Amino acid sequence: MKRKIEKVLIANRGEIALRIMRTLKEMGIRTVAVYSDVDVAMPFVRYADEAYPLGGAEARETYLDIGKIVSVAKESGADAVHPGYGFLSENSAFAHEVVKHGMIFIGPGADAIKSMGDKTEARKIVSGFGVPVVPGTKEPITDLTEARDVAARIGYPILVKAAAGGGGKGMRLVHEESELESSLRGARSEAKSAFGDGRIFIEKYVLGPRHIEFQILADHHGSVVHLFERECSIQRRHQKVVEETPSMALTPQLRMEMGEAAVNAARACGYTNAGTVEFILGEDGKYYFLEMNTRLQVEHPITELTTGMDIVREQIRIAEGEKLPFTQEEITRRGHSIECRIYAEDVHNNFLPDSGVLKALREPSGNGVRVDSGVEAGSDISVYYDPMIAKLSVWDLRRDQAIEKMLRALNDYLVVGVKTTVPFCAFVMRSESFRSGKYSTHFVDEFWKSDDLQRESAATERLDRALIVAAARLSRNESQWRVTG
Repeated sequence: MKRKIEKVLIANRGEIALRIMRTLKEMGIRTVAVYSDVDVAMPFVRYADEAYPLGGAEARETYLDIGKIVSVAKESGADAVHPGYGFLSENSAFAHEVVKHGMIFIGPGADAIKSMGDKTEARKIVSGFGVPVVPGTKEPITDLTEARDVAARIGYPILVKAAAGGGGKGMRLVHEESELESSLRGARSEAKSAFGDGRIFIEKYVLGPRHIEFQILADHHGSVVHLFERECSIQRRHQKVVEETPSMALTPQLRMEMGEAAVNAARACGYTNAGTVEFILGEDGKYYFLEMNTRLQVEHPITELTTGMDIVREQIRIAEGEKLPFTQEEITRRGHSIECRIYAEDVHNNFLPDSGVLKALREPSGNGVRVDSGVEAGSDISVYYDPMIAKLSVWDLRRDQAIEKMLRALNDYLVVGVKTTVPFCAFVMRSESFRSGKYSTHFVDEFWKSDDLQRESAATERLDRALIVAAARLSRNESQWRVTG
């Protein structure tokens, strides 16, 4: 049944809240923001048509409080809720509550979120549709003896992983049996703490792994398509930092096979709206289902840059009951796109989060450069939330040109007040491994930990920061530099 959306509450913050609001405004749909005490002065709050305080600072009492958010949605008269990514975006109870109170949840149904959110359940579901899964357990491991038997059968190395959640939490790489008991104990403890669910499972560790994901869209009329792949292998702590599309690892035949597998995975759970099917690709060319993210992905801009689509717009149309306006054969991709996540992190100290006030900020611009930002000079990078400052994406016709464009944009990206991942991202763009396209999820361990390279990157970062401070002091045009304090 078709139902026109007129007002949307965005149950999120920062750059993704702003990104969603911009598309909603283009569609003539009113926007509602919710904000914590920490975020009262953030740009997304001012940009919304209406904004409501949640009270409190920590995520659990603000952006993770289902009752508060649903209450505000009802009070504001919103007829739909968009969860963005993170926070409650993959919480089936939240999706259920939104629908129960007569609003549209702009995302998949609660049942699909629940089934795909449980990794063991997801593996069983997609394998029934012919999607290859990594050898391992289909049910959570109950004791050490069972774990030893499974590991002996599939062979070391293995991964011990949380059945619920993701982001690298509750995950341990086990090289031999002597490490198994402590790894099981550590993974269970971390999973319980992070997700409230200590169940774990075991799967074979894939050698030379590359992280490949396919963006999918599915409507309520049975149409499911993919928007090609993204490569997300440059990671720290199992979390992505640099993404690109197309992937240099895929042949046309492999791309077609994996795309079909992604569509089948979505069909397997009756999926609707936007989602991402993630695969692990081994150095032997074999690929396996990893998980499904039942939400809009952080890295969706590079898919938009290469396909020309607005994925949020398609999310809204699907939620309103519209059919997808294109078939798989009509979807085309052009050029090459790269995204760098700009986090407030100390890349020379194991990527530990940094916090503080942005005293000066200059974001890059120019042809083929996109910045999805949620901050401005004077913004406080808080200890309470994810330390992402922005996402920097570039597009060009050729991959080598896109790399040079990203290097230029990173050089133009100047931040004073917190340490950022800019120097690491520049290091990636300059590295022979990345330029050749021959890299894996081990990139940080294999290349970044070189002392000489880190010292070179640190020196570059110090120079950049010194230049921006000097320029900010000398500049008479304060609005150009957006300097505060």
